Amino acid sequence: MKELFDLTGKVALVTGDTHGIGLAIGLLLGKAGARVCVNDLNEDKLRSCREIFSKEGLDVFTIIFDVTCEEDVDKGISLIEKEVGQVDILVNNAGIIKRIPILEMAVSDYKQVLDVDLVAPLILSKRVVPGMIEKRCGKIINMCSMMSEYGRNTVSAYASAKGGLKMLTRNMTCEWAKYNIQINGIGPGYIATSQTAPIRENGHPFNDLVMTRTPAGRWGEPEDIANAALFLASKASNFVNGHILYVDGGILANFGYVKGENDL
Repeated sequence: MKELFDLTGKVALVTGDTHGIGLAIGLLLGKAGARVCVNDLNEDKLRSCREIFSKEGLDVFTIIFDVTCEEDVDKGISLIEKEVGQVDILVNNAGIIKRIPILEMAVSDYKQVLDVDLVAPLILSKRVVPGMIEKRCGKIINMCSMMSEYGRNTVSAYASAKGGLKMLTRNMTCEWAKYNIQINGIGPGYIATSQTAPIRENGHPFNDLVMTRTPAGRWGEPEDIANAALFLASKASNFVNGHILYVDGGILANFGYVKGENDL
């Protein structure tokens, strides 16, 4: 059983892995034996990431490159291949969101979200997949969202990107699964991170919405997403392909659920 989730000898690149969900994923993959590589554009964030990994007794290779720039990605991946090894597991986690009503959103803002959340995973995947094809082995995990399935006010760019990423995941599967590469996505529900701390206070309308509409009756933890990522990065998922694993406490299954009213 332990062997199913053993990542010893694997090289895992997790983009945007300096905090929150990405950090939790990187730490868990490292604890499973993978040599974890992390990228960001901010050296201070990377320094903090190295300190957190060190406290856990883990090594991490950090590198600065822009996930939206093909030339930068190529240089970054080439350095990882030289210093660490060929990427076996790619987690396309880097992402941004801009909460702006459609009529007020500049086209440039819309395009920026698409570049980071949708185009970047394509750039990175195209760069690492030839090596995976050569070895006939690899894992790609795209960070999708519940917004892959439904929309909300003010997140048109984000929802467009994540919906596109869901379909890109399936199309990658159609082209690359024959090489024993598993490409899947994770759709996080509402997760307790530093970014969501202000809206998780008791009495906050959005906190009340999440707590009453989520059948599990709680916010998710970054570790909940990391556990799903470990499954998709391991041998345990070798016949799972083109799937979006929603880790959301059941909110997509029954968004009309109201705690108390539906418990009769």
